[in-house]
Amino acid sequence: MNQFWENDYVQTAAYFSIVILCMVLFLAVFELVTKYRNWDEIKNGNLAVAMATGGKIFGIANVFRHSISQHDTLFTMIGWGVYGFFLLLLGYFIFEFFTPKFKIDEEIGNDNRAVGFISMTISIALSYVIGANIS
Repeated sequence: MNQFWENDYVQTAAYFSIVILCMVLFLAVFELVTKYRNWDEIKNGNLAVAMATGGKIFGIANVFRHSISQHDTLFTMIGWGVYGFFLLLLGYFIFEFFTPKFKIDEEIGNDNRAVGFISMTISIALSYVIGANIS
């Protein structure tokens, strides 16, 4: 049975499956903390929400990329991925805190593409910082 779990194809499928499940879970958490409904806004053509959500997806995937490449067990990879996600979430709240002149959620919900772009860039940039520390 160990030979089965050590097979590169099996490991890739396992990592892929776990990351997809975590991605869905983490995006649901982001959905809970934002005032707008991500997928409804994207369906209606809100580019700011699409950029912010795309940045979150990229950020989560990038954190898991580093976690997969640096850890030899599935559970360790999940642990670092979850930790990295919480750091990304913290970064989102810090971004909101340090912009007292306007509310990030409201601006993104109103399709302010500049704010959506900055939100996307922050998510991507933080994922590289988090990933570098995981490595």
